[in-house]
Amino acid sequence: MKKRILLTLLLLGAGTAGLRGQSDGYEWPTDPQVLEKLDRWQDLKFGVLMHWGLYSVPGIVESWNLCNEDWIVRPEGSTYEGYKQWYWGLSKVFNPVDFNPEQWASVFGDAGMKYMIFTTKHHDGFCLFDSQYTDFSVAKAGPFAADPRRDIARHVFDAFRAKDFMVGAYFSKPDWHCEWFWNPYYATPGRGINYKVEQHPGWWDKYVTYTRNQLGEITGGRYGALDILWLDGGWITGDEVGLNEILPEARRVSPGLICVDRTIQGPNENYQTPEQTVPQTQLTHPWESCMTLGNDWGWTPDPHYKSARKVIGTLAEITAKGGALALGVGPTPAGLIEDEAVLILREIGRWLRRCGEAIYGTRITERYNDGNVWFTASKDGKTLYAVYALPEGENLPREISWTGNVPKGKVTVLNNGKKVKASVGKDGTVTVYLPRGLAEEPVALKFSR
Repeated sequence: MKKRILLTLLLLGAGTAGLRGQSDGYEWPTDPQVLEKLDRWQDLKFGVLMHWGLYSVPGIVESWNLCNEDWIVRPEGSTYEGYKQWYWGLSKVFNPVDFNPEQWASVFGDAGMKYMIFTTKHHDGFCLFDSQYTDFSVAKAGPFAADPRRDIARHVFDAFRAKDFMVGAYFSKPDWHCEWFWNPYYATPGRGINYKVEQHPGWWDKYVTYTRNQLGEITGGRYGALDILWLDGGWITGDEVGLNEILPEARRVSPGLICVDRTIQGPNENYQTPEQTVPQTQLTHPWESCMTLGNDWGWTPDPHYKSARKVIGTLAEITAKGGALALGVGPTPAGLIEDEAVLILREIGRWLRRCGEAIYGTRITERYNDGNVWFTASKDGKTLYAVYALPEGENLPREISWTGNVPKGKVTVLNNGKKVKASVGKDGTVTVYLPRGLAEEPVALKFSR
């Protein structure tokens, strides 16, 4: 193990010398076990981010309607305080009687996903784990509290570990239900605390203690070793709620734990997380685009899901630019992944079982894009892959062309395993003539450089 970590450090050092501390504010970890786990995480490329909670019952946009900001849209005629009380009351009716994390793990495993991030608590403060520091949890507040599976997070993490996923916990640093964050003495003007810390230092101290205690519950061993701690709510930093004290203890239980104090640049943001977007250019540090399969992070009754073709094309682009894709899929209020999402995910998985060599375990290459073609490289750099991201509404062309990345010898079409010839024009344009009979889907090609 020590030799493996040392080798990883040497490889990472060789590949990133001169880049550390310069790339979009990213700060490379110094813990060799974190570096080693980051390297393994960068092999996985494709994961799932599951938002699930009170907001799933009516099928609304997570818990954001609680926040009193001008972009929020609530039902016509409702009052803010009335809406908050209605929302808090959903804790009495959240009852996922069909809760089936084994189905989730099976569906996402078949889709080719390799890691997961599960929402243990969103900004509304409702816990999907059995916290001893609040009664506002699925394990205590409503009808599911009588169910033997009431400590939902435990069963979710166990189900995904059984399928060999890398396991992550999402946790919101802000907690709008906690009186030490939104104190009832004041109104709630926005997403932050609704008081001045210098006027009420005791309130803030109690909130820090509360948050540290809950993070300790999640990372202290009760839920087994975790691979990723994914902290949301960037208007509160991890430092402010004691993350620097929590992480050393957490990493004793979970060596190499990847911390994502997202949007907070510094040593506790071990990979960066652009949301619902893909960076314009290739990046050399670890990063992940978190994007939804439908319109919203949680389940909604009219999801407008992306097609499998769209997801595969996005995954190819992200991989070529050096990142990973965490696809947001929310379970239904009853606790299942709905059929429409399952069908799309199965189609993605079928493609990855044939063409995943161009995605998994790859690294960036200098010439990474030409039009709809995205390039990746094997970790030893000897093999290149070209993924043609077939645009929606278009048919597969008879030939694919690009400049640079000239193949040596024949090209393998991973979709069907057949070898084809590539021609190179005087201007350096590479043209690959596709075999007949290919499905109307993205095409992955493999060749030596």
